[in-house]
Amino acid sequence: MASINGKTIWVTGASSGIGKSLVMALSSYSCNLIISSRRENELNRVKALCGNTDNISILPLDLKNHEETLDLAQKAISFYGKVDILVNNAGISQRSLIKDTKLEVYEQLMNINYLGTVALSKAILPHFIANKSGHFVTVTSLMGKFGSPYRSGYCGAKHALHGFFDVMRMEHEGDGVKVTMVCPGFVQTNVAKNALTADGSPQKDDDAATQNGITPELAAKKMVSAIENDKFEVYVGGKEVKGIYLKRFFPKLLHKMVLKSQVR
Repeated sequence: MASINGKTIWVTGASSGIGKSLVMALSSYSCNLIISSRRENELNRVKALCGNTDNISILPLDLKNHEETLDLAQKAISFYGKVDILVNNAGISQRSLIKDTKLEVYEQLMNINYLGTVALSKAILPHFIANKSGHFVTVTSLMGKFGSPYRSGYCGAKHALHGFFDVMRMEHEGDGVKVTMVCPGFVQTNVAKNALTADGSPQKDDDAATQNGITPELAAKKMVSAIENDKFEVYVGGKEVKGIYLKRFFPKLLHKMVLKSQVR
């Protein structure tokens, strides 16, 4: 079991939802935190909520700007002299049918959820290799393991993350690099409200499944446990987690159940 105490942890998507709750949970440990998102004012608000802020540094980033990741990685390292854990949590969802969705929406989903995460991870990887130690904690989704209507681009990007980080683990295990994939189901966040629709505009409306999901605080608690226990993968949610096992052993049954539910 790896201790979080004494580590430097960089969390993206830290201004709200799971990321915010994770930062608040980690702030109770004796660790250094680097918190990132697009909204610096919201990061300052999250930092203030953590109480003792001497060990929390703010680093704004936008995952769409891939060319900035090398500079951001160096700046992150400069805060405390190292980064031990990168939590890839930032991302955006989608709610639209394939036939209606513009190609530009798929490009945006891939640029943020997949390529942005890959670019940032590659930027910090040499630091991990040099230290013979490092841990990627990548938040994907249950949608990275099976699909659901209205989420084609989101599912595609999340599936891609699993392929990339499975190989990251294989290629760099000898360099002391670890990978944990966190797959949330329904969590009470603004993910549905912020989800892109067919033309790229936000949905703005919440949905019942998200409202009835687990709390972000519980999701964060499970994430911390997964990090400490060096889990390869962890599934976080309610009964929707069963879809993982249905997909593996009864894929046709899962197909019928998802179509019947038509969860938006």
